[in-house]
Amino acid sequence: MAKVLVETSARHVHLSEEHIKILFGEGATLTHKKDLSQPGQFACEERVTVVGAKKSIPNVIILGPARPATQVEISLTDARTLGVTAPVRESGDVAGSGACKLVGPCGEVEIAEGVIAAKRHIHLTPADAEEFGVSDKEIVSVKIDSDGRSTVFGDVVVRVSPKFAAAMHIDTDESNAACAFGECYGEIIK
Repeated sequence: MAKVLVETSARHVHLSEEHIKILFGEGATLTHKKDLSQPGQFACEERVTVVGAKKSIPNVIILGPARPATQVEISLTDARTLGVTAPVRESGDVAGSGACKLVGPCGEVEIAEGVIAAKRHIHLTPADAEEFGVSDKEIVSVKIDSDGRSTVFGDVVVRVSPKFAAAMHIDTDESNAACAFGECYGEIIK
């Protein structure tokens, strides 16, 4: 039985170098607050306000390091609250995705695309993938047993890279639906 750590990926923003300068000032860099489970990824001290057609969400965390393109990852509930489009996509697949405004202490940025609801995914190293009998881009299901809300998530994409650490990422809507709180593991089902 292949079990993988399940982590909740709450709303967050990835910023390009250009947008870091606009939002936080010329010469600004992202300030490391704490490491995330994926090697080289970290939560930052900096925060932004995400502005949609209907409402705003303040204090949205930024994850570092800087990326080639700005991306906003929110839940579908957040998308409805904001009044924005957030197609379900893999991270980095932002062509034709939703738009919003980001507000920082030194400026604002309108992004024409980049708002997504992240597709459920599992990060694995090549050795982990071999052990679990799965391959990069394979679509699997994952069963989570919890107190009163056991759930099977379908449409989970496997992402394999030597730069990853084994973990499944779901958003807050999915985590709440499955009562996947605290240390939680899911069983990979093919």
